Amino acid sequence: MTRSIIDQHSTESQSEEVETGLCPDCETDTIVHDPDRGEQVCAECGLVLTEDPIDYGPEWRAFNAQEHDELSRVGAPLTQSMHDRGLTTTIDWRNKDANGHSMSADKHGQLHRLRVWQERIRTKNAGERNLKYALSEIDRMVSALGVPKPVKETASVIYRQALEQDLIRGRSIEGVATSALYTACRKEDIPRSLEEVTAVSRVDQREIGRTYRYIADELDINLEPTNPRQFVPRFCSELDVDKDVETKAIDIIDRTTEQGLHSGKSPTGFAAAAIYAAGLLCDETIPQRAVADTAQTTVVTVRNRYREQLEAIDQQPAT
Repeated sequence: MTRSIIDQHSTESQSEEVETGLCPDCETDTIVHDPDRGEQVCAECGLVLTEDPIDYGPEWRAFNAQEHDELSRVGAPLTQSMHDRGLTTTIDWRNKDANGHSMSADKHGQLHRLRVWQERIRTKNAGERNLKYALSEIDRMVSALGVPKPVKETASVIYRQALEQDLIRGRSIEGVATSALYTACRKEDIPRSLEEVTAVSRVDQREIGRTYRYIADELDINLEPTNPRQFVPRFCSELDVDKDVETKAIDIIDRTTEQGLHSGKSPTGFAAAAIYAAGLLCDETIPQRAVADTAQTTVVTVRNRYREQLEAIDQQPAT
């Protein structure tokens, strides 16, 4: 009972302070109204003085995913991976009306023509046609590489920035799109080598590397050198080796990179050599050819790198 009286008194005194335009906590007149949430907040200390709770959820209830999709009245979220950010509408390929009934044969030709014109008017100028083709290329390569959706979004943003700053002029759309995807992979710490990106691209590795350096410089994108340890989990998974080998390979890379041994060397080749060296130290036989093929490097590279690594950590495999 006493606590209720105290709370009521505190609420009344706070209301009096609000009416006078002063914050009861810091005693400043910096009270602002947030119309979206129906609150009065002190801009100085952040104290919420009054609130009018608003339910931002739907007025309907759904008990499973199917009901949620059926009752939802909103479309897909905005995305940078589509040239129109997903704001345009599409005409369904199924010749059915809003009720799901099949339409007459006379309407089929009309719907086909509407689909053709719908597709044409989605791109109103050369810039949008350029963007549409480039983003479709990024989507194709993302699917082939198996990288997550955030990488596709980041690559799309990078390509849009390059297009806005007219960095595409004199370069192929495929080359810039592939370079944007490679840059996005590095920004999002997704281990994909230049060789892997080149394998799913329609341009050669030299053009990708040259365009990547140009775009990164013009857009002021500062990226740290790729750490070879990022490739170890994926390579070990593909080779189906024990967890001890993966742990040992990461340890070898950490110890050798501290000595600067990885400088100027391919990160995929360095990671592959560490896995092979770890297999020798853990008494697990891993063929050099299998390791090289997984990392898309040569057997000679694996052989040279692993010997350097074992010398650097002063360890030799058991005989």
